[in-house]
Amino acid sequence: MSQPQPPPKQIAIDLSPEAADGVYANLTIIASNPSEFVLDFARLLPGLPKAKVHARVILTPAAAKALHRHLGQNIERFEQQNGEIRLKPGTQPDSAQIGFLPD
Repeated sequence: MSQPQPPPKQIAIDLSPEAADGVYANLTIIASNPSEFVLDFARLLPGLPKAKVHARVILTPAAAKALHRHLGQNIERFEQQNGEIRLKPGTQPDSAQIGFLPD
């Protein structure tokens, strides 16, 4: 017989007012090595030659994979309720570019 699983632990989350405001990004850059994934969230503005990184998140490979799965589930649920999210013409599935395409 298998043992009953204990209920999942509750985690208290502290969200500061500054973090609650969020950061808008329309460009992501992802780098990885054997021990971590680095996600840079940047904003690319029309007419400017470079983007500015506004947030960097560093994840373990396991956390990155969990994020991938969870984000995929949320995108599927969103599309079921709102219709397919269409990528801009010319955007490749493996592109880090999100948002508008620069000139």
